[in-house]
Amino acid sequence: MSAGKDDLPPYFNIDPAKAAAKLSDPIDTARFAKAASFAARGREDLAKRGYAPDGRKRLRMFSTWEVCRYLIPVAPGHFRRVLKKNEDLPQGVGDGNSKWFSLEDVLRLRDHFAQEGASGREYRPWRPEGLPAKTIAVANFKGGVGKTSTAAHLAMSAALDGYKVLVIDLDSQGSMTSIMGGTVPDEWSTAFPLLAKDYALALQEENTVREAAGRPPLPLDETLTEALEVSSRNLIQKTHWPNIDLLGAQLNLYWAEFQVPVWRMNLRSWPLWDALTNALTNERVIDDYDIIILDTPPALGYLTINALSAADILLVPLGASFLEFDSTGRFFDMLYSTFASVEEGENAARRRNGQPEIKFEWDAVRAIVTRFDAGQQTDLANVIQAYFGDFMTTYRQEVTAMVGQAGEQVNGIYEADYREFNRDTYVRGRETFDRTWAEVKELVLGTWWRDQQMAQAEEKADG
Repeated sequence: MSAGKDDLPPYFNIDPAKAAAKLSDPIDTARFAKAASFAARGREDLAKRGYAPDGRKRLRMFSTWEVCRYLIPVAPGHFRRVLKKNEDLPQGVGDGNSKWFSLEDVLRLRDHFAQEGASGREYRPWRPEGLPAKTIAVANFKGGVGKTSTAAHLAMSAALDGYKVLVIDLDSQGSMTSIMGGTVPDEWSTAFPLLAKDYALALQEENTVREAAGRPPLPLDETLTEALEVSSRNLIQKTHWPNIDLLGAQLNLYWAEFQVPVWRMNLRSWPLWDALTNALTNERVIDDYDIIILDTPPALGYLTINALSAADILLVPLGASFLEFDSTGRFFDMLYSTFASVEEGENAARRRNGQPEIKFEWDAVRAIVTRFDAGQQTDLANVIQAYFGDFMTTYRQEVTAMVGQAGEQVNGIYEADYREFNRDTYVRGRETFDRTWAEVKELVLGTWWRDQQMAQAEEKADG
């Protein structure tokens, strides 16, 4: 039977005149501004779904069931007996056995059980004294791989585990900032002034050398002069999580990608890749936190290079598809080319000047399969696992309805009230990120332990 006219695909028999009649007038640049304005209003409306009536984001409370299952390793009956015996401890709100606790309450209860609870139980996570925070960069130059979602859930997982966390949003899209409920009015509330300050300090150092040689100084413009007064601590803001702080991002942060190479051309000796590292170390920010999470733009630009240079651990999310596997392989190739080139160029000059050479190193690197559908993607995921080998995490983040629903509310799954789901759905959805955190935490603890052993060995050798 021959196909009739109505059976043809929709791209046949399109009338050019009717198509033209549907068109608007040609689009000028002002139309982009109008679209951006509408989008900004819509973004604000969507971002505030689930906010409190005063327009602020607040973290929900946690039930006795959640506290005893996920946060403090204690049986519910014993938990209730301890509270009854210690009236000075947070008692929760609600009737009967159905009590609800804020995360601040949970942190206080953790401290109590750590002092009074059974020996051998992990009421608080291990953290070696005297060592700086572990910095984790989540990066891939392909968008849509679950980078920000992974970074946000790692921050929340670490916070629920009892760690103090700093999240730095380096993506000018500001998605992480929205999830964390941050307010960032302009680029001076982002990481931009930290990069500018590092360049300004390098410029001052160069001008000291130039002055001694009788050469004219390089100019410090108004931006650089203002940046010298900036403190990273003044840029960090509190979030609705009591133990997560934020250095946020907004659209104008993208100008750093244009300004940094201009600064570098003006002062070739400025190690631009160290700017963020210097901001975190020189002002001792890394001593204020346990974990620092860096969310990067979907590009290997100057902001991402700074994040990678500052990181102890690199996590690379990717989907179980050929294109994302291929793109991630190229990402690793670009990492090699970029950092090997920096090492080669810098070390050639350092050898001439009798200075020690630099070497980029990371404690660990792991690729994480995200948005995983076991029914459709297991074979390809196994192939990816085989080729990346020990660069891969063993667990794959499964896609669940709970993850999607939380995303609609601009929340993490840990911020979702389990009563909005059935309990089994909540348990499965939460397990997706609990198991990812377990693997990342193992890397963090292992590298801290190794650092501690090395420090003790050096102390012993010096003593």
